[in-house]
Amino acid sequence: MNGVLLLLPVAVATLRRRWLAFLGSFVALALGVGVLSAAGMLLNTTMGQDSLPGAPSLHKLVGFMAAMAGFVSVFVVSSTFAFAVAQRRQETAMLRAVGATPRQVRWLVLGEALVVALAAAVAGCLLGLAVAPAIASWLVSQGAAPAGFRAEPALLPLLLAAAGGLAVALLGAFAASRRAGRVRPVEALGEVAVDKKVMPPIRWVLALLYLGVFGYTLQTFIAMPASMLADPTSRDPSTTPQWALLFDVMAVLAIVLLAPVLVPPLVRLFTALVPLLPGAAGLIARQNALAAIRRTVSTATPVFLVIGLAGSVVGGTVAFSDAMAAQGRAALKAGYVVEPGGSGGGAIPADALHRLAALPGARLTTAATVQVTGLTDQIQRPAPGRPSDLPIPESGLAVDGDLRAAWNLTVDDGSLADLHGHTVAVSADMARVFGWQVGDTLNATFADGTSQPLRLVAQVHHLLPQLPEIVLPREAVTGQAAVNVAYLGVAAGTGPAAVTAALGDPAVTATPGAAWVDAQNAQTTRNGWIAMLAILGPALLYALLAIVNTMMMSTGDRLRDFATLRLTGGTRRQVLRVVAVETLLVVATAAALGLIATALTQYATVLLIENRILDATQHAAYRLPWSALGGSAAVCLVLALTASLVPARLALRTRPLDLVAGRQ
Repeated sequence: MNGVLLLLPVAVATLRRRWLAFLGSFVALALGVGVLSAAGMLLNTTMGQDSLPGAPSLHKLVGFMAAMAGFVSVFVVSSTFAFAVAQRRQETAMLRAVGATPRQVRWLVLGEALVVALAAAVAGCLLGLAVAPAIASWLVSQGAAPAGFRAEPALLPLLLAAAGGLAVALLGAFAASRRAGRVRPVEALGEVAVDKKVMPPIRWVLALLYLGVFGYTLQTFIAMPASMLADPTSRDPSTTPQWALLFDVMAVLAIVLLAPVLVPPLVRLFTALVPLLPGAAGLIARQNALAAIRRTVSTATPVFLVIGLAGSVVGGTVAFSDAMAAQGRAALKAGYVVEPGGSGGGAIPADALHRLAALPGARLTTAATVQVTGLTDQIQRPAPGRPSDLPIPESGLAVDGDLRAAWNLTVDDGSLADLHGHTVAVSADMARVFGWQVGDTLNATFADGTSQPLRLVAQVHHLLPQLPEIVLPREAVTGQAAVNVAYLGVAAGTGPAAVTAALGDPAVTATPGAAWVDAQNAQTTRNGWIAMLAILGPALLYALLAIVNTMMMSTGDRLRDFATLRLTGGTRRQVLRVVAVETLLVVATAAALGLIATALTQYATVLLIENRILDATQHAAYRLPWSALGGSAAVCLVLALTASLVPARLALRTRPLDLVAGRQ
């Protein structure tokens, strides 16, 4: 213990002398704690908060935001602190050479990390208090949160964010300090130039574990057990992209952990022709990247997170949107969808419906939205582990006419031809949750308190966000329900002008079927993009700032390398060229890893779409989001070049001998 205490002055002196390297760690952790605490306060505020109609679930949205922020923060903070410790391997070697024990080295490193982490945690909590209201205001402006929604300051989210940041920082520093303290002094001095054993067994185990979790998560979402389907939002196709984020994250996690294995062959691939090119800049950059794999991986990690997450999420969101639009257009048989306008009182006038029914070859199916507050099996067969009634009121569609004339729906069991009288059709997913079978008698309770026994006649393969999960004939509903949508099919010679004229009411609109599906999908897509931006926005912004931070740390650690190049005859321009080529190599390697992650997640997305969105007659196209990948890579390259070249140019103003001597 006395030996540990004797190292405290050394720790203080190190903090004072190498403040630039510790500043990078401080910034990374402060930003991470700030993002986490802001998301935590928002999550705490949304407890019991109602979402706006048609908008994503606010509580789940903020929950995903907090999880994504935590995911990115863990990797950036841990890799940054580990990088900061790895930068000091030469100093660690000197301490070992003068008699410091591995235990003393670990305590020294952990003491420095603790001081930096405590200061960063406090700063991060203050930052979170400032950022949370801005995020809440943005959610309100985008229609994702009700008016008046604001982040309420709370102590628990701040403490959890600070504690989590401290734990991650200390774990990252501890892992790096073990590597430094485990070797003998002479070996430590020899390891200053080249990284060895960059892929410990625990990293292999975790990488393979996350790959296994990726496959298990994908299979679970494809099969969707009844326990997951019990939540109505899990059965809604429009929420599938948010759940797909889980296997996206698993894939990114696995590739981050495998980066020390994947980076060297990628660097060799990108620099295969370097020996044939004039000048030494490319060759020096290649050898620097291969010799300092930990530094290369640490600087590439935030770049990869930006490119990999942007490609996976943008590609998945576009693929899901296209699939839902294609499925909607294929399923809607009606040529027109008739709806009341703003002044129509929410109902289509009866005389307008009569005129539409009189059109040549008219096939008119009208529908009214009804609230179903309860739907239970009349026999009440025991079903262990299954709910016995609807957890929340659900919308149902009361249909007057033949639903098959309006929609081309896939039926898993039963027939929609029997949907008349006191009957009901439900989605196959809902039937799985409650254990219902065709022929069962269900007691339906409506919003007005009335009940009606209904015979289950069909289980519909519910693949459309435009339709509710419960469909019943109009005569099964007691009381009058206003018709708020009608599906119209007409003879081939009847055009849009004739349909509009037959309406005779400017407050009622008749939209061609394909255009109506596209308009419905546009709103769903907009909600999806808002959700994705809310979930990813803070995490990606943090990762972009981390790119600048780690690049500046990397450049600051190589001042003596620059001086050596200058003393051996290199000009300032040549040194800057080496820095630029090495930065380009790091970004290119990270972009390749991002492409691998996106290719893997897009394949998983296609499998999920074909099983949860499209019916058996359609197939999803496998496409990579090249614009998102290229755009995010370009932004990362600009930031990385700026953050590495500007400090390098400023450092080169100092005389090389002063840099070698440590006088900056």
